[in-house]
Amino acid sequence: MRAVVIGGGIGGLAAAVGLHRVGWTVTVLEKAPEFGDVGAGISLWPNALRCLDELGVDLGARLAPQREGGFRDRRGRRITRFDAAEFERRHGRPLGAIHRRDLIAALRDAVPAESLRTGQEVTEVHEDGLVRVGSEELRADLVVAADGIHSRVRHALFPDHPEPSYSGSTAFRGIAHRPGTGLSTSFDRGTEVGVLPLTGGDVYWWISTLAAPGTREADLRQAFENWHDPIPALLEATPPEAVLHHDLYHLATPLPTYTRGRIALLGDAAHAMPPFLGQGGCQAIEDAVVLAHAVSTQDVNSALESYDRQRRPRSQQVARESVRMGKLGPQLTNPVATGLRTALLKCLPAKATARAGAGITGWTPPRLPRPVPPRTP
Repeated sequence: MRAVVIGGGIGGLAAAVGLHRVGWTVTVLEKAPEFGDVGAGISLWPNALRCLDELGVDLGARLAPQREGGFRDRRGRRITRFDAAEFERRHGRPLGAIHRRDLIAALRDAVPAESLRTGQEVTEVHEDGLVRVGSEELRADLVVAADGIHSRVRHALFPDHPEPSYSGSTAFRGIAHRPGTGLSTSFDRGTEVGVLPLTGGDVYWWISTLAAPGTREADLRQAFENWHDPIPALLEATPPEAVLHHDLYHLATPLPTYTRGRIALLGDAAHAMPPFLGQGGCQAIEDAVVLAHAVSTQDVNSALESYDRQRRPRSQQVARESVRMGKLGPQLTNPVATGLRTALLKCLPAKATARAGAGITGWTPPRLPRPVPPRTP
């Protein structure tokens, strides 16, 4: 059985790993000249880590388990504490963080090199599995469209479906080298600043703030110079040209199906969500495992029905929760409401906060077939 995966980001490569693991021949078509991911770091929650285990992808020392941290206000006053030990006990795995480049490399290395093609502009996709790349035609039993939030495949399949909507927030991201920095998330009205330690003394930081689309911050360092340590120091240690800036869009109108013919939409192409739960990449990895399991146990048509039946309700629920979390968290501006939120969070014991989100992070993937070890002569 042959699959063509359109898009070589986290979701596309995870799908390729899963399909290869269950015995399919896979071709990954990446538009860019090399495999990589625009981004700095990414949080991997227990649901995604369990999926990577099923895919046989070992992140090893590249993964940074998160330890003590918590919510703070802009002045650094603690609002609530993150109990890492309790979190791991309840969820079975820690909260992890990794350089996006390292995650991409780990996924890429789990796919045969001959399956990976870069600089590939897909010009046409048909529901019967025909994929046209320039003048070349590829025939596939399954096409996986993992071509991102502005998916051309999704637009071709659902030309009347609304395009992604602006969430109301814009985001800045970067990586600074500052050993000893701890995990934290800090709030002010309409703004969130996250700090996520990586390996080797690197720190991934992000800022989301309410702004009109297209707004550009003239001086990020000056805008946050009065926030608590280590936020000003992290911004100072990040070269301005290395700061990533993206307006945050999401697929506000859910798709009626993730499949058409022999095509499966996956990741942001199917359910792009705002980042306020840190689940965008995690849900794409879940998609990949479910799809691989489905095609390993059923014919393609039945497998795609099963994939849609399993993934659409869950991923769309997570997307709704991400929107809701943004409105209750970094997008909240009313001073009375923000004061009430802070007061409520302060009342929560650390063990209670460790239980939050268990309905999302507690998800367990289906088991994929284990590779058969080679026979010894």
